[in-house]
Amino acid sequence: CNMSKKMNSDQRRKVVVVGAGAVGSTYCYSLAQSGLADDIVLIDKNDDLAQGQVLDLVHGQPFFPTVSIRVGTPADYSDASLVVVTAGVGQKPGESRLELLKKNAGIIGSIADEISKQNCPGVLLIVSNPVDIMTYVAIRHTGWTYGRVFGSGTVLDSARLRYLLGTHCNIDVHSVHAYILGEHGDSEFAAWSLANIAGIQIDKYCPMCDKCSDWMEIRKGMEKEVRESAGQIINYKGATNFAVGLAIVRITAAILRGQKSVMTVSTLLQDEFGIKDVCLSVPCIVSENGVMEIIKTVLPESEQAALSSSAAVLRKAIIEAGIA
Repeated sequence: CNMSKKMNSDQRRKVVVVGAGAVGSTYCYSLAQSGLADDIVLIDKNDDLAQGQVLDLVHGQPFFPTVSIRVGTPADYSDASLVVVTAGVGQKPGESRLELLKKNAGIIGSIADEISKQNCPGVLLIVSNPVDIMTYVAIRHTGWTYGRVFGSGTVLDSARLRYLLGTHCNIDVHSVHAYILGEHGDSEFAAWSLANIAGIQIDKYCPMCDKCSDWMEIRKGMEKEVRESAGQIINYKGATNFAVGLAIVRITAAILRGQKSVMTVSTLLQDEFGIKDVCLSVPCIVSENGVMEIIKTVLPESEQAALSSSAAVLRKAIIEAGIA
């Protein structure tokens, strides 16, 4: 165990980003400023776009920690600590994440095949939507231990819920703990049983304040706002990129630093919560080898039913698309 830690500390922390669009480039920008990586390699089928993004980034090197940033090729997978896949067809206004399925499954499958072919030793993080199904596709194509392949899941959705709760309660968002579980999409739900402020369960904390005369309706409104946030932003400006870029950096920190962080990433369930052979978001411990462990908390009956329902939505889409 000690030798493994020493070997990891001697290796350069190389992150390969596949996809130079809005999400991939914003992630690279945030990652460069974080100081987490030694090497950032950007790959895109549009080589001009990748070259332009890299040139723009390297001109900022005097202003952030030392890091190598360059355009890469599939050969760069062979020594990557982490590969982050953001490539794929973007979500259009009014289009659900599940409608992206058939467009992106072929793209992600091809990328996963190439990563596997290069004997990548690192972790594969899928961000492309619909992320739960794309994670499932990547796991099937790589054949890796499923913990090494996982999706960004509802890490951003959970951050949105924390923001809304912090604003509503007039509490620093860093002191709010709350999670969105299930599909990163229309069937996701807030796990209110796991939400707390200062260790006080949220359903006990909020009714104590003057602004919560109808707490259950406020809960519904927050959950609805979280669920509709991505579509709202896409309608306004065409894409989401800033917050998701930061969310991916947070996941990256857990991997490159071996932090054992608890996050709601999308991972393959194998009878946890009574669900099998589908990827969705539940609380997981994320560290240097990906998902170390799924936290098998006991959910109230209503939340367990919501999780099972979300899994059923994803399973149906996988079967209809012929991925299963």
